[in-house]
Amino acid sequence: MTTVDADFGSEIPELDRLFIAGAWTRPDTGACIDVVNPATEEVVVRVAAPSASDADRAVAAAREAFDRGPWPRMTVPERVATCSRMADRLEANREAIARAWTIESGAPVRFSDMMLDVAAGIWRHVFNLAPHLSFEEVRTSEGSEVLIRREPVGTVLAILTYNGPINLLGMKVFPALIAGCPVVIKSAPESQLTMRLVAESAREAGFPDGVLSVLAGDAEVSKHLVGHPGIDMVAMTGGTEVAMDVVRRSAAHLARTALELGGKSPAIITQSANLEEALPSLVPGATAYSGQVCVALSRILAPRSRYEEVVATLAKAWQAIRVGDPLDTETEVGPLATRRALARTERFVASAVAEGARIVVGGERPAEYERGWYYQPTLLRDVANSMEVAQQEVFGPVTCVIEYEDHDDAIRIANDTKFGLAASVYSDDPEEAVDIARQIRAGSVAINTAGVSMTEPFGGMKQSGWGRECGPEGVFEFTQLKQIVLSSSLGFDPAAV
Repeated sequence: MTTVDADFGSEIPELDRLFIAGAWTRPDTGACIDVVNPATEEVVVRVAAPSASDADRAVAAAREAFDRGPWPRMTVPERVATCSRMADRLEANREAIARAWTIESGAPVRFSDMMLDVAAGIWRHVFNLAPHLSFEEVRTSEGSEVLIRREPVGTVLAILTYNGPINLLGMKVFPALIAGCPVVIKSAPESQLTMRLVAESAREAGFPDGVLSVLAGDAEVSKHLVGHPGIDMVAMTGGTEVAMDVVRRSAAHLARTALELGGKSPAIITQSANLEEALPSLVPGATAYSGQVCVALSRILAPRSRYEEVVATLAKAWQAIRVGDPLDTETEVGPLATRRALARTERFVASAVAEGARIVVGGERPAEYERGWYYQPTLLRDVANSMEVAQQEVFGPVTCVIEYEDHDDAIRIANDTKFGLAASVYSDDPEEAVDIARQIRAGSVAINTAGVSMTEPFGGMKQSGWGRECGPEGVFEFTQLKQIVLSSSLGFDPAAV
């Protein structure tokens, strides 16, 4: 069954089915999920919802594919070729995918288009890189000769979020597949339309049986999969609290985990920084997709001597942000993706004001939108780093401006959080910027820009997670090492006992 939506403008495949083990199949139950447009709060369509028994079928197929199927035994170039066919179909269907993601998640279509370009760049880099990676090497030392192999870790559960399901294909799913691992994708329930287009691209690519399943299920399905003894590794993007539950549930069978989690990323504006040159990256770095980005620059640190200047400059920039219909190409910020995200944002702003922060811009829902989960991009001043809004991830359009005394104080404030995902340093002094960057405890620090490199290893420190995505390390994350002793003069030899 398919649907054609007037706003969507394209067909979404198999709304009444699930993509399990490489094929569209009937669900085990009649459960359904409503796809809600966050800009209108209207139900777009109703789709089949996966159950625990559907998840069991996906895991059983992945287990069979790993234990007895051809995928782990194919060469890396052969696996890359199949993944490339899927990517070709994704890229050919990019307009429909971007529109689907916009309709169901509220991402402005200009942001959707940009993220699809980023996603294609990520997976094309992985495809070009993988055939040249060394999965075997012979090491000789102390008279011993040992073959070191990197072998696929096993079945992988890839947990994707609503705020970037397509780029996460390049960061998690394709690297795991290229490493030789069958994958069960558990995407967010807010990604129903997008992931059906992804699944259809996988079907057309022709993966062997059981290698890939896509389940856009709820929290209960996710918990069931995480604790499933047939899953060898969980690769997750999401919140820290959920990740702690993942670790607890997967510990029973000692599944490996790779966790890319939340952030409270600082942007340090130094005394020498040129504010006008910083704005083109700083503003979207803090506000893109209504702040629903894990590396969002949600804390802007300004020197005391320039604090009023920084606040006034940022206020003008925040007031100029275009809020509106996400399908309008002029819109910069659309609605939040879920009702709970809107409620969470409102609560954080109220808490900040109660603790002494002051609203400079925003701080409420736009008056012109009676429906939709809209919230104005909000700039807060007089924020102490000890406040809840400065310590917890809002995942909404709320940015704090925090005052600091000197470089040491800026670094102290930047590091005074349980998170350590990303950061930015704005400075006209390159040596100063790099020196500050070295002292920030974050997995990525950008100088005079915002964002992270998606072709090099990326991940968090502290409670922002562990493991790395992208680059060679992103593929090797889904492998385990084996030694094959060819000859040995030093080591444990039972015959010598």
